Amino acid sequence: MKLEIGNIHVKELAFGDETTLSSGRVQIDREAVIGFIRELDHRITEVKLDIALPGEKTRIMPVKDVIEPRVKVEGAGSMFPGRNPGEEAMVGEGRTHVLKGMAIVTTGKVVGFQEGIIDMSGPGAQYTPFSATKNLVVTCEVDDTCNQYDHEAILRRVGIETANMIGKLAKDATADDSRTYETKPLLEQAAQYPNLPKVGYIYMLQSQGLLHDTYVYGVDVKNILPTLMYPTEVMDGAVMSGNCVSACDKNPSIVHQNSPVIHELLEHHGTKYNFMGVIVTNENVTLADKERSSNYVAKLAVQMGLDAVIVSEEGFGNPDADLVMNCNKLERAGIRTVLLTDEYAGQNGESQSLADSTPKGDAVVTNGNANQVVTLPAMERVIGHDVYADMIAGGTEGSLAKDGSITTEIQAITGATNELGYHNLTAMAG
Repeated sequence: MKLEIGNIHVKELAFGDETTLSSGRVQIDREAVIGFIRELDHRITEVKLDIALPGEKTRIMPVKDVIEPRVKVEGAGSMFPGRNPGEEAMVGEGRTHVLKGMAIVTTGKVVGFQEGIIDMSGPGAQYTPFSATKNLVVTCEVDDTCNQYDHEAILRRVGIETANMIGKLAKDATADDSRTYETKPLLEQAAQYPNLPKVGYIYMLQSQGLLHDTYVYGVDVKNILPTLMYPTEVMDGAVMSGNCVSACDKNPSIVHQNSPVIHELLEHHGTKYNFMGVIVTNENVTLADKERSSNYVAKLAVQMGLDAVIVSEEGFGNPDADLVMNCNKLERAGIRTVLLTDEYAGQNGESQSLADSTPKGDAVVTNGNANQVVTLPAMERVIGHDVYADMIAGGTEGSLAKDGSITTEIQAITGATNELGYHNLTAMAG
């Protein structure tokens, strides 16, 4: 598959009388967009739109999802295919335009306790990559009769459909820069660089049930067997977030759209190695499911003739077992394995970092300790509800001080220890 990505760099985001794109300026008709969102579901009771810009003394919480506005310009499919009937076409080919530097952020009353914080300035901003994006924030409230399943589904749809609506502004725009990515069918790909090691990517996705779900072509990942995908399918919206896993290491939809692992593997494809493709797998809760999926991952990797793989985790605790199973079975098959994870090593760094381990896991990249504590100063503006600071993962009773400051583990900050490396932390040798 060959996909061209054209970036339109957003220099300014503001409200105005019309929703338009001109010379890098995105203008949003607030009332028109609110009306569009209200029509998405009759159980939506309240919608607010705000703009949060880098450097502002603004806090957004609890954050549900972050999505990058994109649009298909050439080729089949639509952004985040499979979520609506009639939109099942494959993606990953043709041309896609991106409103680069802008994001749609969804918030509202908490759906589950594992939702996060984005600070646009101050020390918290250093931990989240989304302090650097120009954010159109949708605060959406739903009818009290909605259960958690309905609440999550409504907020997920609101974020995705709003991003798609805004993304259409880029359809006829001239890209500021563009790049083409291509991965060939397996036999052709293997033959193209026969003297280079064949490398694959094992893409573990959250699938532990309510508030821990991810979707591939609209299908809940806990219901699939591991499957092979072209890297460009992931880049083109085939994977959609539906989870509220601890904010620090969940993959919002924008992370799937811009997977650092996929982009880095493509960067050296054809020079250092032959990047063969992506194996998407799940992180289910039962031992039988974990054994089945890890067996299937190893089988696919052998079938592809891989010499080495990168395996990335999403979340922690229970999924650590999936990570270790994948590692053991891949290594036993003679496939060199590198693991990407983060740590929950305790606030003093003296606890066991992962819930499981293996001697075969001797090449591991850590993306930070989620239990590190930070104090976030009060902000001049809060979009959403900061009253949840005491209950979201990473917070404790008393986290929200009377002056509006929050003392919490960085676990509560969206993207702080993202296991794909989509964050601002760096590592130093001790």
